[in-house]
Amino acid sequence: MLNSSNRPIVSCHAKTLLYNVNCPWHTTMVNGMMGIIRDMKQLFAYTLVVQNCLKALPGWTPLHIAASQGNVHVIKVLLKCGANPNLGHDINNHLILSGCTALHYACIIDDAACVAALLNAGANPSLTNHCGKKPFDCTNSYATRKLLYENMAEKRGVENRRKYPFDFWLKGKIIGQKAAIDTVASTIRRKENGWVDEERPLVFLFLGSSGIGKTEIAKQVANYLNPKDSEAFIRLDMSEYQHKNEVSKIIGSPPGYVGFKESGQLTKKLEKCPYAVVLLDEVDKAHPDILSVLLQLFDEGRITNGKGQTIFCKDAIFIMTSNLANDEITNHAEQQRRLKVEVASKQRTQNDEEVNMPTISISISREFDEFIIRPILKRHFGRDEFLGRINEIVYFQPFSSDEIHQLVKKELDFLAKKAKDRYDVNLSWDEQVLKELGLGYKVAYGARSIKYEADRKAASLLSNFQELHGFQRGAMLQLYIENSGNGPSTDESPFPRQIHLRIKNKDSVEFTAVSSSVQHLPPTAVSQRTDPIIDQYVLIYS
Repeated sequence: MLNSSNRPIVSCHAKTLLYNVNCPWHTTMVNGMMGIIRDMKQLFAYTLVVQNCLKALPGWTPLHIAASQGNVHVIKVLLKCGANPNLGHDINNHLILSGCTALHYACIIDDAACVAALLNAGANPSLTNHCGKKPFDCTNSYATRKLLYENMAEKRGVENRRKYPFDFWLKGKIIGQKAAIDTVASTIRRKENGWVDEERPLVFLFLGSSGIGKTEIAKQVANYLNPKDSEAFIRLDMSEYQHKNEVSKIIGSPPGYVGFKESGQLTKKLEKCPYAVVLLDEVDKAHPDILSVLLQLFDEGRITNGKGQTIFCKDAIFIMTSNLANDEITNHAEQQRRLKVEVASKQRTQNDEEVNMPTISISISREFDEFIIRPILKRHFGRDEFLGRINEIVYFQPFSSDEIHQLVKKELDFLAKKAKDRYDVNLSWDEQVLKELGLGYKVAYGARSIKYEADRKAASLLSNFQELHGFQRGAMLQLYIENSGNGPSTDESPFPRQIHLRIKNKDSVEFTAVSSSVQHLPPTAVSQRTDPIIDQYVLIYS
């Protein structure tokens, strides 16, 4: 309805509603009147529809009506004027819809554009109406439900990050590497909070010897950021891309070649999950042409597959691992640790406790990074543009004595859990066993050397006894190291000490120590044995 001046006829009722001081957006609208005259003309034109709706539903606001009709443009105008997206109406004669917000109505009509506009303005998808229904319960549209789920997940993620900061959470999962964890957590926190260039993905290069947590931290980053999305972690073993013609495995074959219809191993997964954490393991073993493909990916967050389609992944996180310069990093870290321990030892008084090396904080010096590591990386990768696209080079240092102790305990805890779950027996050990297994640590192999040592000396001992004699349910097993009898046991013996096993069954009072080696028993002795008494046997592993 237009008058002679071709202007919309706005009823007094609608105008009164628009300027009602009870409307939460009234003050903002009036204060910004001169800056939004054009939007107000569009809003007044929309009141022709609003007028009829308000007669039937007097408890509504214009935002409710716009959402129920799917008018995304008017929704944006109202939100710009200051309308409250979380305001529920007070209709009494429509109990089912009473208390619904504009987001509820946008979900009822399954309008994803309106839902997105309301969510971007801060609409709360967790609010319920008087019947306890959330907006998520009012829609059957997959696109709308996905928008709501992602928004709720983002809000939960922000809240969880406040309650459980990433660095504290990660330190509870990883033994040692506090400096590396702090660097990774700080960089990701800047990305999550919008303090970096949002048009570029994050790129890390993890350097250090094998078995010190590089791959594990990458997995935990993906688990923290996307805990319920199995496709949000992509792992590529770059040792499988050592030849030039294997570039097609990354992006897919070009037209006319075999496998053209199949997508590349990386592009296919990034297309499904453009915000994934991508682990490029042992990147130093890949062919240089593979690295050329990654340049544009690291710089602008996009990659073109073999079909010519561009995949955008600016929200992805790329983590490369390498063993380059691992000897230099290890020697530098050990040297820094020794120097700091010596300084701390000189400063302590006689009443102070002995300085514990694990408490010493080690940092990589700028000179070491610039004059030792950078030339090694440049000599191997052969290009500055590749290194220039890396946000952070993270150094992983060898484990300290306390961290080695924690690694040994972790492996024995794993064996104890196995014993309890599979055989219903309780496994314990003394402190000397922890020290003995810790002596098997090798810097070049990291935590793997501890695992292998525990398998050889502890798991084999338990496995041999279980196979030959079995375990009574509820029995108690104990690993221990027996003194030689010539004095107290010391840790400085040049020869490995023997780990023994003793057992106490449920009906026994004391532990029973056994005195002959299981692995040297003849097969007949095992087959003829039928009674469960074990006090005449000893398990010794050397």
